[in-house]
Amino acid sequence: MTDNLRLHGFNNLTSSLSFNIYDICYAKTEQQRKAYIDYIDELYNAERLTQILKDVTNIIGAHVLNISRQDYEPHGASVTILIAEHELDEHDPEHIEPGPGPLPETVVGHLDKSHVTVHTYPESHPDNGISTFRLDIDVSTCGMISPLKALNYLIHSFDSDIVTTDYRVRGFTRDVDGRKLFIDHDITSIQDYLAEDTKRAYQMVDVNVYQENMFHTKMLLKDFELDNYLFGSTRRDLTFEEARNIEDRLRKEMLEIFYSRNLD
Repeated sequence: MTDNLRLHGFNNLTSSLSFNIYDICYAKTEQQRKAYIDYIDELYNAERLTQILKDVTNIIGAHVLNISRQDYEPHGASVTILIAEHELDEHDPEHIEPGPGPLPETVVGHLDKSHVTVHTYPESHPDNGISTFRLDIDVSTCGMISPLKALNYLIHSFDSDIVTTDYRVRGFTRDVDGRKLFIDHDITSIQDYLAEDTKRAYQMVDVNVYQENMFHTKMLLKDFELDNYLFGSTRRDLTFEEARNIEDRLRKEMLEIFYSRNLD
């Protein structure tokens, strides 16, 4: 918001940032597929996810009210954190204005009437050896704090082949003259708030509905190195024909998730 904009009462706009993050791999045998699921389950257990969400609350300028977390059987985890807004220094634009926020290595959580949630979905199918891991994150805030500050931290916290991101501002607040404000900052795309290394690493597509203050960005990792997608084996263990077949299947899987439809 501009410095000369004065509100009547509380800023009750709600800003929501949602992620679907996908990790794809090839695990040939049933044993390797089970090992991949166990590996993901341990890597992204409820304890580690809780720490990531605590970092998010710190980044956006809130404090934790309540934490609920659960590791599921046979696999998967969920964490929900209720958060409350701190009193922020209105003269410090770094806290008030939406921005790209810090990267993980520079993070040194704070929310009221707001929440941060994460759910994991490891999955494997015996038909073609493809295994996927999906992680859903929602950061919902109201008042002066912005979930956009957590954008780069979250993207850099996970090894992501595909990322779909939604950002929406809902509700309205009023200025002192009674005029409704349906958004309190300028934005043309979620890409405006991404770090430069992320922009270089991913192919991106936007689907934005500006009149509804809804912004959607899909991201697909550009670089493809087969060894990065093989679980329990390496490229040297495969024949040329096997490697090409597996690569085709992996690329097809990634494109189907990116475009949200099955491809022939």
